[in-house]
Amino acid sequence: MHLTIVVPAYNEAANIAPLYQRLAAAAQRCADSYDVLFVDDGSTDGTADAVRALAAEDPAVSLLSFSRNFGHEAASTAGLDYARGDAVILIDADLQDPPELIPTLVERWRAGADVVYAQRRRRAGESPVKRLTAHLFYRILSRLTETPIPPDTGDFRLMDRRVVEALRQCRESPRFVRGLVSWVGFKQVAVPYDRDARYAGDTKYNYRKLARLAGVAISSFSLLPLRLSMHLGLIVLTISLLLAAVIVVQRFVLGVEMLRGYAFLTCSIFFLGGVQLVMLGILSHYLGQLFTRAQARPLYIVADTANLPAARTLHGPPPAANPFPHAPDALPRDGRPRDPVLVVRREAGHHPAPPAPVP
Repeated sequence: MHLTIVVPAYNEAANIAPLYQRLAAAAQRCADSYDVLFVDDGSTDGTADAVRALAAEDPAVSLLSFSRNFGHEAASTAGLDYARGDAVILIDADLQDPPELIPTLVERWRAGADVVYAQRRRRAGESPVKRLTAHLFYRILSRLTETPIPPDTGDFRLMDRRVVEALRQCRESPRFVRGLVSWVGFKQVAVPYDRDARYAGDTKYNYRKLARLAGVAISSFSLLPLRLSMHLGLIVLTISLLLAAVIVVQRFVLGVEMLRGYAFLTCSIFFLGGVQLVMLGILSHYLGQLFTRAQARPLYIVADTANLPAARTLHGPPPAANPFPHAPDALPRDGRPRDPVLVVRREAGHHPAPPAPVP
C-alpha cells in the first residue's frame, strides 16, 4: 500500500522540518511506502527552499510550487491532482492536526472506509470568538445545504484512490474542498481528536477570509438563500397589501386616518430599499460565481517542482493514462477490491447517435 500525504503550505517555513519528521515517523508505521507532497501556495518566507532542502535528502519528499498565491483550496486541489498513492491524506502545515493520528486513519481505511475524516473535539490555541464562529458556521451550513457536511471537520482526512479520482472531475471555481468530498459520497467515517495549538507562525485565515469561505461554501452547495430572498419578497408584498387594505377600510369605511405622516412613509421606503438591496446582493453573489466559472481559468499555475516527473509540470491535473486504475477484477496493493467510478458527461450541442437497428 502506497500512501501520499499532501501538505498545502503558505508561509510555513518554520513548520516544514518538524512536520516532515512527524509525518515520516507516522507513515513508516502504517504504509509499505509513502511520499510527502508539499504544495507551496506562493510563499514569500522561504517555505519552498525549506522543502527543496528536504527533497534533496529524501526522494520521498516532493514539491509543487505555484506562480503566485492561489489560495488554500487551490493548493489542496493541486495536491490531489498530483497525488499518486492508493490512499491520500490531506493535512495542513501548521501542526494543529497531529500526524500521529495518521495510523488510525489508515486502520479505518483498511477496515473498508473510503473517506476517514478527523473530527475536532477540542480546539486548543483558538480564541472564544473563533470557536464560536466555527461552531455557528457548521450548524448554519448543515441547515442550508442539501449535502450532509460533517460538523467540526477541517481538511485533515484520508481519501481512497477512487475518491480522489472522483474529486479530480470537479473543476469548479471558487471551490470548497471539504464540501466536495462530502458531495462525491462513498463510505465516510469520523475519527474524533483534539486539535493542538499552532506550532509556529500566525494563522493565514483572518475573519474576512473566513467569511468569504463561508459564502463560497453556502452558495456552492445550497440554493436556499435564493429561495429565502423570494420568500422575503412575498412576505413584504403580503404585508404591503394588508396595510393597504387597512388604510382603505379606515379611510372610506370608518372615516378615520390613523396612519399618516412622513415618518411612517420614510421608514417604509428605507425598509423596502434594504430588502431589495439584500436580495440583489444574494443574487449578485451567485452571478459572480457563474462569471468566474464561465471564464474557465486554470485553478492554479505551477511554477516549479522538485522530485516530480517532468510530465506533471502542467497548470492543472496531470494527464492519466488510466483514470480508473483499479478495475473491478483488479486488486490494489492493499488487497481491497474496488469498483470503478463512472462519470457520464454530455457536451453542449452533442447528442449521441441512435443505436443501429437490429436486422
